[in-house]
Amino acid sequence: MDEVKNSKNMDNALKQKIILLLLAGIALSFSRSPVQHHRIYKQIGKEWQRINKNKLKKEIRNLYKSKVIKEKKNLDGSFTFVLSDKGRVKALTYHFAEMKIKAIDWDKKWRAVFFDVPEKYRWGRDALRRKLKELGFYELQKSMFMFPYECEDEIDFIIEHYGMRKYVRYAVMDYIDNDLYLENHFGLK
Repeated sequence: MDEVKNSKNMDNALKQKIILLLLAGIALSFSRSPVQHHRIYKQIGKEWQRINKNKLKKEIRNLYKSKVIKEKKNLDGSFTFVLSDKGRVKALTYHFAEMKIKAIDWDKKWRAVFFDVPEKYRWGRDALRRKLKELGFYELQKSMFMFPYECEDEIDFIIEHYGMRKYVRYAVMDYIDNDLYLENHFGLK
């Protein structure tokens, strides 16, 4: 029973990895910076080496059948696999589930996320609250969370993911009257 469960988890992890690698290919096509290209190639190369090639072929067939990827025949007779719209959504979901915010040198500023979400969107409010806690934000009040590191891009992504743009605000603050408590909470002292 455990072997079947572990095998299924490994297959799901492989599917996620394939979809994310395809998404990295899309990112390459949109990136104009040689530095970004190098970073993406380096990460793709590392992940590619870790994949079992036989399982890869099997999972690509399964992803193709599930319409997450599309097969495109090239003029030279070769085939190219690309993410479908369904696959892009799935890749963003996987990326969302693994999201982390890097704790780089603290610049002595506080990031605040605060919101006033109507009751009819309670599910979104609760999901947003859970995600902020999962990322390590401190709940200062029921609808206000604090964090010491740069995270605007991640917050924008979360807000878009839940469709809560008009109810959520992001601020960067130089001072808050309980900053000593927050510094201790985040281990910044």
